[in-house]
Amino acid sequence: MEFQLAEWSAKIEVGLPAIDRQHKQLFDLAASFRGNGDQIRVLKSLATLTDYVKVHFREEEEMMLASHYSGQEAHRRLHVEFREMLFKLLEDARNMSLDEIAEQVSYLINGWFYHHILVVDFAYIPEVKASLELDHAQRSAK
Repeated sequence: MEFQLAEWSAKIEVGLPAIDRQHKQLFDLAASFRGNGDQIRVLKSLATLTDYVKVHFREEEEMMLASHYSGQEAHRRLHVEFREMLFKLLEDARNMSLDEIAEQVSYLINGWFYHHILVVDFAYIPEVKASLELDHAQRSAK
């Protein structure tokens, strides 16, 4: 699937501060692949990106599970798909130029991930926010 490449903007803020912060950090990390760099720095940044995505997806999935989001399994499968693309890039990066790596990272974050936030993440936000508000109301009532 082809995606239009985009940069971070307030348009894709979901309204959950922790998730918005993580999403922005992913875009910031993707931006670090532009410009001059050496192979070792780029491979370390790819490893950092891979670790960061693991943490973000885990936290997002835990939040969906806690709120009993009805579409969590389909959403989780998309996370698996993204991780597989990222791991493949990590494997292939040793045989790619820095420009090719930067182009692939840009596609993954500024294309696939941007689209994922706008379409898939925005779908779970109402249920998660309602669940968080209910939890807060129940705690306040005690």
